[in-house]
Amino acid sequence: MKILDRPVALELRNVTKTFGKVVANQNVNLTVYKGEILAVLGENGSGKTTLMNMISGIYFPDGGHIVIDSKPAVIASPKDAFKYGIGMVHQHFKLVDVFNATENIILGMENEKKYRPKEAEAKIRAICEKYGFKIDLSKKIYQMSVSEKQTVEIVKVLYRGAELLILDEPTAVLTPQETERLFAVLRKMRDDGKSIIIITHKMHEVLSLSDRIAVLRKGEHVGTVETANATEASLTELMVGKKVELNIERTDPHDCTDRLTVEHINLTGADGVKVLSDISFTARSGEILGIAGIAGSGQRELLELIAGLLKPDSGRILYKDPKKGGEVDLRNKTPMQIRDMGVRLSFVPEDRLGMGLVGNMDLTDNMMLRSYSRGKSAFLDRKKPKDLAEEIVESLEVVTPGVSTPVRRLSGGNVQKVLVGREISLSPTVLMAAYPVRGLDINSSYTIYNLLNRQKEHGVAVIFVGEDLDVLIELCDRIMVINAGRITGIVEGRNAVKEELGVMMTMSKPNGSFEESRRAESEENRNE
Repeated sequence: MKILDRPVALELRNVTKTFGKVVANQNVNLTVYKGEILAVLGENGSGKTTLMNMISGIYFPDGGHIVIDSKPAVIASPKDAFKYGIGMVHQHFKLVDVFNATENIILGMENEKKYRPKEAEAKIRAICEKYGFKIDLSKKIYQMSVSEKQTVEIVKVLYRGAELLILDEPTAVLTPQETERLFAVLRKMRDDGKSIIIITHKMHEVLSLSDRIAVLRKGEHVGTVETANATEASLTELMVGKKVELNIERTDPHDCTDRLTVEHINLTGADGVKVLSDISFTARSGEILGIAGIAGSGQRELLELIAGLLKPDSGRILYKDPKKGGEVDLRNKTPMQIRDMGVRLSFVPEDRLGMGLVGNMDLTDNMMLRSYSRGKSAFLDRKKPKDLAEEIVESLEVVTPGVSTPVRRLSGGNVQKVLVGREISLSPTVLMAAYPVRGLDINSSYTIYNLLNRQKEHGVAVIFVGEDLDVLIELCDRIMVINAGRITGIVEGRNAVKEELGVMMTMSKPNGSFEESRRAESEENRNE
């Protein structure tokens, strides 16, 4: 049966949402059918999240109607959404770490007057067997991988009777193998008649998984297309309103010299757990070194060590100064001294405003945060920071009324552009970009990729930590894989295979061969 011949699960009619003078969604009309996977695409600030939050009960529409099973629905809270069979799995999980899977799944259920573990587990196991979920129900959340936590979240909404699931960036931190397993489950759910709405910026996933694709632009629904008739170029043009070249302009490295050498670094966390074990690698000028790994494998701590924010237990971090010559051990330097040498860390944290920028300050003042200490008088020079802010706004197409606007009023993606643009603009010799495109739309992401490439061409040693393996392979000259604080392999970017990187991200021992690991994984799956 064709998708359009199926019953309608949910319909939005002229749905509008405003925040003060800002119009987040304007007269959106959208239809979701039973037994389909609908992808929602749009640039940052296009209203995707706001729209999903109205469907899931976090926001209430200012105008228009939500229709479910041909009847008008009033969704004023997530609890109301569940009554209508709607559940949302957020990118940042809402789980209690010290509870096990079963306890998290039934937590908050009104009809569970008395906690009956055996009955609850039987119902949960039936759901898992039906759709092919693999989860240890007795396992505590803090012991689980990201993939396992996500499984708990999905089972939790299914346990509550969800017929329509909304998934926000579900593959952001999954390996290729975990992504394929998730997609297999989602297809089974679709075939069972469930409706699924997925928000993702990974275009190849949209094209491989969805049945239809809805595109938002500046808060309005500009069209829904059949996935079979769509391409990356056509979707991007629909999102942006003009043709956009989606090419990462990777050039061959040239005049490469060792700029940063990390030797046998070890780091123990505050809880006594080993965070980094015997880390050794070299970053060269004129190339991009990619770092791949499951979230929490030690990538963040490694960059913070280089930037001087953490001190290692042992090992050396040697920086070769291109101006003064000679080697300097960065372990003996303060973060300010390291920064002044040209070693810059552009880390995009979950809390962009709390860790990167000051929300109540405007764009100009946030530029000054990096240069105020070099002032030569009691009066601050605002002209250069203002010029820099205007340059970043223009080159990265930051959507803002002006450089005097407080950054807290910008969308998350535009805040991120300001954060990354500020570090790139300061002419570093080593640029560490951690998750610089996290949450950015495809057009903005490619702008950042090409900015990093330009830094490489200017002789900068670029260290890029990313989540999308396809991008790492297309952008980086070498890719280093970290798992559980250990380097499990370093491969040439041009010869890298995504599946090989995925195996390295999960293998327990370094230097194991790809074929051996793949055979071991196949054997493990057969045993299960």
